[in-house]
Amino acid sequence: MEKSEGKAERDRLVGRAGVVGAGTLASRVLGFGRDVVIAALFTRGQTDAFATALTIPNALRQLLAEGAVSSAVVPVLSDRLAKEGDDAARAFFARARGVSIVALFVVSLLGMVFAAPLTELFAPGFRDTPGQIDRTADLTRIMFPYIFFMGTAALGMAALNAKKKFAVAAFAPGLFNVALIAAAFTLRGPLEARGIDPSIALAIGVLLGGVLQVAAQVPALRSIGYASRPVFDFRDPHVREMLRRIVPMTFGLGIYYVDLTLSRRFLSELGEGAQSYFYWASRLCDFPQGIFVMALSTAALPSLATFAAKGETDELAKTWAHGMRLSLFVAVPASALLVAISEPVVVLLFQRGEFDAVAAHQTARALAWQGGAIFTVAAVRQLVPAFHSLGDTRTPVIVSAIDLGAFVVLALVLRGPFGHVGVSMAVAGSSAVQMLLLFVGLKWRLGTIRAAELAGSAIRIAIASGVAGVAAWGAASVVGAGGGAIARALPGLAGVTVFGVVYFAVAWGLGARELGEIGAPIVRRLRRRSG
Repeated sequence: MEKSEGKAERDRLVGRAGVVGAGTLASRVLGFGRDVVIAALFTRGQTDAFATALTIPNALRQLLAEGAVSSAVVPVLSDRLAKEGDDAARAFFARARGVSIVALFVVSLLGMVFAAPLTELFAPGFRDTPGQIDRTADLTRIMFPYIFFMGTAALGMAALNAKKKFAVAAFAPGLFNVALIAAAFTLRGPLEARGIDPSIALAIGVLLGGVLQVAAQVPALRSIGYASRPVFDFRDPHVREMLRRIVPMTFGLGIYYVDLTLSRRFLSELGEGAQSYFYWASRLCDFPQGIFVMALSTAALPSLATFAAKGETDELAKTWAHGMRLSLFVAVPASALLVAISEPVVVLLFQRGEFDAVAAHQTARALAWQGGAIFTVAAVRQLVPAFHSLGDTRTPVIVSAIDLGAFVVLALVLRGPFGHVGVSMAVAGSSAVQMLLLFVGLKWRLGTIRAAELAGSAIRIAIASGVAGVAAWGAASVVGAGGGAIARALPGLAGVTVFGVVYFAVAWGLGARELGEIGAPIVRRLRRRSG
């Protein structure tokens, strides 16, 4: 039987996601190394300041790479490629780059000028610690130009992804972590010896990481003919279409920043270390999300946008549901693992140097809630690109506004009795609200979300995850933590190992087809190499 174009795209989806996932895995491993180094070498006051100062450029990075690019650039670029070919797409990209350069330069300049008021807005609680406000403002000012480099890299990633060239865009972000690790080790001591705050080393590393990511993309962009000079033409109708799609993003950006501002303000008022505990829990949650969940979202978007451009909504729905099933196959067990053995995992990965047992326990408390929400965040990250591929940037923004309201109410209620953990609980609760509303919205837009297919898959995955979580908790409890570094690590190692073995065994026993779908591209590659 002849394969349809949609079936062929779905067959290639895991392979493409594998490329993105491999690059993201390398970046996440380096990111884990970066976080371990920062946690061990810098004090909680310094890491609180760094986490807060990085909030603004990091949030804009997410909005540029996952928001503006996904909602505006990739769909329009894919449309140009599908309807008029490479020359038209290249012309559009040169004009999009011109608009981007102007916007990124202005934002970076404004951020540097208003670094002090931004710090006061995000962390008023830092006033209670002498010098903490000034330290955070200095870091913010130095790091803000990172937005220019990250935005430029995000646009390059859009061109490469639209051309279905995923490798360079996937591996380049790892250079950011390399730069930070190198700066922490090589600059911290010399700066401290000269009486300069050693946390400045981290800000310098952030800037260097942005430069390296842009430089790494240049050869790949040249090879596909997308490295031409920017064109400053705001009259191009396709540029206007891109900007029309971005307009709702400006409202989304405002909502997102209110959310971020409030969460950081809440945390700044909850004592030293609260910002750091929340940040490290978030970073650990990013690990499973980035390796496969974001990889699937990135790999699927060009295909979804192409089907939308051709009006093939049935193939779009099938491809989206395929990606959602695969995403949940990774995200649900990740949630179960981090809820079941959050503290052994944190001790295994972080407890050394300045990161003591208290920091491990507090980070684990936040991680249990944020980790439990990994599957809802994963679902949201598969749902939003479906709307963007359809040209609907309004619905995700409206849902984000409702999500913000849920977060504020939950955080105000929970921060009193639960401290910094209450903020993580609010994040988890509001994410669930966002997921449910997006499911309803997509069902209304497409007419179907293939609910029976998704429900059957989700039930099998949930059973396997629950059994594995209980087994992991039991293994970590039986091993028990000792006093030395190796003994402390054993419960986490035992729990993670048992979880993985039991999850895959039970999933296989229940006939989870995602196991074969994920494994098939690996088997094909091994056969090609052996042949």
